Amino acid sequence: MRSKLFVPGSRPDLFDKAMASQADALSFDLEDAVAPTRKHEARDALARWLASPGFASAQALHPKKIIVRVNAADTPYFADDLDALGGLPIDLLNLPKVESATALCDAAAQAIAAGLQSEFLITVETPRALASAAELAAAHPRVAGLQLGLADLFEPLGIDRYQPETLRAVMLSLRLGAGCAGKYAMDAAYARVRDAEGFRAEAKLARSLGFLGKSCVHPSQVAIANEVFGFSAEEVAEAERIVSASREQDGVGAFLLDGKMIDAPFVQRARDVLLAAGRAA
Repeated sequence: MRSKLFVPGSRPDLFDKAMASQADALSFDLEDAVAPTRKHEARDALARWLASPGFASAQALHPKKIIVRVNAADTPYFADDLDALGGLPIDLLNLPKVESATALCDAAAQAIAAGLQSEFLITVETPRALASAAELAAAHPRVAGLQLGLADLFEPLGIDRYQPETLRAVMLSLRLGAGCAGKYAMDAAYARVRDAEGFRAEAKLARSLGFLGKSCVHPSQVAIANEVFGFSAEEVAEAERIVSASREQDGVGAFLLDGKMIDAPFVQRARDVLLAAGRAA
C-alpha cells in the first residue's frame, strides 16, 4: 500500500476516476471531507456504489484496497455509517479520533456487530493517542496498522506541521508504537498539493523510518508515493539473496553475505521487502 488516495464520499462523480488511478488503495472519506448536512447523502452514495456491478467490474480491472474513513465513534454519525456499510466489500475501516484501547475495542465491537468483516486502520491524531500508540496497535486482533494524522495533532498546539525535525520525532514515535505489535504505519496527508518536492521529501523521510506508504489528497501525489515507497530491482534482488541464503544456512544464527553480517532481523526485513514488492506489483 504505497499510496492511499482520499476520495470524498460526497463526490460519487470521482469514484470511477479514482478506481482507474494508479493508487494502491482508495480511502473513501465520510468524515472531514463531508459537511454535516451531507453525511447521509455521502454514506448512501458510497454504499450504493460499493454494492454495484460497476464497482465489481472496476475492481476486477484495477484492483484496489478499499478503505472507508467513518466518523468518530463519539459522534452521532458513527452508528449510521456502520449500518450503511455492513456487508460491503471494504478491506479497512479507518477509525479516527481514537485515543484509548478501550474506546478502540468498543468501536470495533460495534463495527463487527454491524456486519463489517474488515480490518481496522487507526488514525493517531491527538497527543494522547500518540502517547498510546503501542497500546492502540495491540488493542484488537483486527487492527492492521496505525495512520498518522498531523493536522489534528499539530494545529491545536500551534506546532509547525512542515518542520522536518518535528516530523521525524513524531513519525519515529508512531512507527515504534506500531512495531511493538508488529503492525504497519502509514504516513499522513500533505495538504500543499502544488508542492511536489515537499511531498516527495516528506515521503522519503517516512520511508526511511519504515512507513509502508503515504496518504494522498490529490491524484498528482500518487505517482510520487508509488515511486518513493516502491522497491528497486536492486533492492528486491538483495532481499531475494538474503532469504535464499538464510535457507541454505539453516541452523546458523548469523552468516556473511556480500561482506555484511546477516542475522534474524535482516532476514525478516528481506521477507517484508519481498512481500511489499509483490503487493505493489
